[in-house]
Amino acid sequence: QVQLVESGGGLVQAGGSLRLSCAASGFTLDSYAIGWFRQAPGKEREGVSCIHSRDASPYYADSVKGRFTISRDIARNTVYLQMNSLKPDDTAVYYCAAVKSTYCSPIPIYDYWGQGTQVTVSS
Repeated sequence: QVQLVESGGGLVQAGGSLRLSCAASGFTLDSYAIGWFRQAPGKEREGVSCIHSRDASPYYADSVKGRFTISRDIARNTVYLQMNSLKPDDTAVYYCAAVKSTYCSPIPIYDYWGQGTQVTVSS
């Protein structure tokens, strides 16, 4: 059974950092591409970052490039999203998602989703 569990969200001041974790079970990260998405109230779900399954190469949305870093730990079957220099505009529920594919995508084509973790950035 495929399961994704996010953690690491919270309240942080602007300029601060958080690290989100996405613990996967029921599959291995070398076969599934993983994406991080976020959704703020009243806004569409936005692809923030993703990581290809074969070579772990990353993608970043322009809005987070240079501030966020995606990585994975195959042994722990966990994907991380390190978020630095946070801004109030980063406030949203963050979701990780998985799809059995070599390549990830910033659009929500994923088959499996976590429950989400709230990130709130105060000004």
